[in-house]
Amino acid sequence: MKNILVLFLCCLTIGCAKAPAENSSEPPPIRSVDVVKATPQQVTLAAGESGEAVVKLEIKNGYHVNANPPSFPYLKATELQITPAEGISVQFMKYPDPLTKKFAFAEKPLAVYEGETTLKASIKAEKSAKPGTHNLSAKLSVQACDEAVCYAPGTMDVTVPVNIK
Repeated sequence: MKNILVLFLCCLTIGCAKAPAENSSEPPPIRSVDVVKATPQQVTLAAGESGEAVVKLEIKNGYHVNANPPSFPYLKATELQITPAEGISVQFMKYPDPLTKKFAFAEKPLAVYEGETTLKASIKAEKSAKPGTHNLSAKLSVQACDEAVCYAPGTMDVTVPVNIK
């Protein structure tokens, strides 16, 4: 009888155990890609012409991302990699001038981007480029931080529209 009572109490304890973490009231961990919104602007070029593809970044208030280049080799730089398309080449990237700020978690000031900033890519439409809208695939890599810590780096997909006239 005593064994049955112990078994019953064990089953009751298991049935009343805390729900899995997914039902927890704790917020999910912060992901770097959730702190940054990337908005590519359409660029229009004539065949044979060069221009700038612009991707605007909005970084949530209270966060920053590492500049390109980052202050230390162990920090992940903000980086936009655009894949060329048929008749459209990517010549080089231009990153904005960073802010230099001191944070509690770093011994020296860091080069960062906060708020709104703009990444620019120099692109060229070859003379053979076909008219119309071409969507260039891109990857934006960021590492977000707040005043106390840096979070795991992340990468998001971005589409850069290029109109060839």
